[in-house]
Amino acid sequence: MDDKACHQKMTEHLTFPLMAVTLLSSFGSSMLYGYNLAVVNSPATHIKAFYNATWSKRYGQGLTQGTLTLMYSLTVSVFALGGLAGSFPVGMLVTRYGRNGTLIRSSFLVFLAGVLMGFSRYMESPEMVIIGRFITGIHSGICLSVVPMYLGEIAPKNLRGFLGLVPSIFICLGVFSAQVLGLPELLGEDPYWPLFLSVVVVPAFLQLLLLHWFPESPRYLLIEKDNVRGATEALRCFVGKYDVEDVIEEMREEQRSLASVNTVSVWHLLVDSSVRWQVLSVAVINMGMQLSGIDAIWFYTNVIFENAGIPDPEIPYTTVGTGAIEVVAGLIGCFTIEKLGRRPLIITGFFFMGICCSGITMSLVLQATVSWMRYVSVACVIGIIAGFCMGPAGVPFLMTAELFKQSHRPSAYIVGGSLNWLSNFTVGFVFPFLQMSAGAFCYLIFCGICILVALYVYFIIPETKNKTFMEISHLFASRHSFFSCLPDSVKMVKFNGYGAMENSSLEFSGSGSSPA
Repeated sequence: MDDKACHQKMTEHLTFPLMAVTLLSSFGSSMLYGYNLAVVNSPATHIKAFYNATWSKRYGQGLTQGTLTLMYSLTVSVFALGGLAGSFPVGMLVTRYGRNGTLIRSSFLVFLAGVLMGFSRYMESPEMVIIGRFITGIHSGICLSVVPMYLGEIAPKNLRGFLGLVPSIFICLGVFSAQVLGLPELLGEDPYWPLFLSVVVVPAFLQLLLLHWFPESPRYLLIEKDNVRGATEALRCFVGKYDVEDVIEEMREEQRSLASVNTVSVWHLLVDSSVRWQVLSVAVINMGMQLSGIDAIWFYTNVIFENAGIPDPEIPYTTVGTGAIEVVAGLIGCFTIEKLGRRPLIITGFFFMGICCSGITMSLVLQATVSWMRYVSVACVIGIIAGFCMGPAGVPFLMTAELFKQSHRPSAYIVGGSLNWLSNFTVGFVFPFLQMSAGAFCYLIFCGICILVALYVYFIIPETKNKTFMEISHLFASRHSFFSCLPDSVKMVKFNGYGAMENSSLEFSGSGSSPA
């Protein structure tokens, strides 16, 4: 099929309800994750000053530099702790309320967090900022798993990659929005930082207002609730045609295969040998996503540019420039994933990020003697962001949905989400201290992780483009069978004491003869 025919096939299935749900859930949930990652970057000085002044007013003396750094690191990283807490009940929430229902109910957490952070200065309470950040983290921990799960289940298989990466674009837009609003001309000055933190209520309100008009996931309705009529109506709404029997039959096939299997718990997922490679793959790509160094870039962009020698007045605008580039990179990834596949994007993204991390180390080491090295630092930061947004930003969440059947999917998201957030917290909390102790060489740690993840994906994870969930499950089942047979298929040759082989041939089970 030529490119024009493929494009026509895709646009035939991209209906208004499908696109509306994708945009609404991404705008009201995924974008808030990106916004909250970057929102603490530009007002860092003002928030620290507020903490110090409040502490001095309460106890008669200001905070020491070490304690102030610790409090601010907690403010940054407590968002990830909230995300970790939010990832645990995902399985229970999506089973009880559905995918759509869970997203709608989680919006109330954002309103609570917005009130706490918005009135923290008036109440002279740093604790309200920290608690508000924790609650926004809980919301993002829930939604970061539920949005790709919802979109992965409502999208036709030829659009699953495209729609699955739309949330990653909105994550980039959230980061970019925080960078723009953080400019001195907008909300970047001292009086406005509480409003800056609480702007998150606007997207959440729009999602709450509009998302409930759209149907629940057809797969959830049929496979988990056995609601054939509801699933058929929802499917007709999303695909825009009356005859959906072929898709319903594919769901029924999965339902029959799971007839004797209840929703799998996290423990049973971890001990189930039939999905061992899927679980390991989800763990590697989710941890690699956060330990790649991208969180250090987002949380501490201004500090990194300051260390690179960028003049202070230019830093906010340089940061906005990087945000614009990451949005463009996200769009490129979104529109190429169905043509290139998941593997090329994620392998290239991690490998390119690794090279750029080593480039930052080189530029920071040499900038004292080579003046133009500061521009290399900026280029490498942009490279890390672009590499991340083109693949690793959204593909791990998409692949988590694709690698598991309906019965295993909620628990898989709990495992992937909890490891993702734990890694996020680790980077956010440890990076300032790592930077103080290791200096420019701290980025080599991120470089090594990126290269290792790229190699793992290259050797282990198969391509999932245009495959049904059952086909992907069979791919991994055959891979599991292949690896389990290796010890029996190839017999290791024992060496004698002089370093020579006792037998001059290798034995292959199932073969007629041994090679000479």
